[in-house]
Amino acid sequence: MKHRDSKDEEKVGNINTFSMKKKKNMQRLGGTGLSLEAFANAKSVNNHHNPVFKKKQREFYKNAKCVNKYKKSVKQLSHPNDVSSAAARQVESQTEDVGKKNMKNKKKKKPTMEILYEKKHEEEEKARIEREAMIKAKKEGREKAEARRKSTRDKMFKKTRYGQPVMKYRIEHLLETIQGSGKNSVDKNTYN
Repeated sequence: MKHRDSKDEEKVGNINTFSMKKKKNMQRLGGTGLSLEAFANAKSVNNHHNPVFKKKQREFYKNAKCVNKYKKSVKQLSHPNDVSSAAARQVESQTEDVGKKNMKNKKKKKPTMEILYEKKHEEEEKARIEREAMIKAKKEGREKAEARRKSTRDKMFKKTRYGQPVMKYRIEHLLETIQGSGKNSVDKNTYN
């Protein structure tokens, strides 16, 4: 009997240490996880910070302000006896003058804008043509270099009828590289 009791106590002790570890882990991780219902409710809560909605709201209030100003000016025009209506008419005439000046300025600016557009378009066209010419030159240079490499490779891989490499082309290649390095060193010395 005693033997069984000690095993039961060990089990209880293991369970206690297990539950203590579980509690410590939960505290370390920040508590228990959310239930599915709590998670769904937390996701659906609106935090009232939607920049698009705020922008639309700002636009709406701005438009409402303009409409109110318009209604006031219409009201003032309907009552011509008031002194304030005369002031409003004066303000309207000033705005019309400014509007006419703006129209004249726009008419003057239009041809210059067209000229600027044409100049910009011409510059872009020139740049495009130059780019195409550079690309074409690079492509031709690449093709020439590739053909040269191919011919030298063919020469270097030539074999005699016994399977030995033909040394004539290899020696020519070595001679060319030596002469080329000699020219490069002479060119460097002349510039220094």
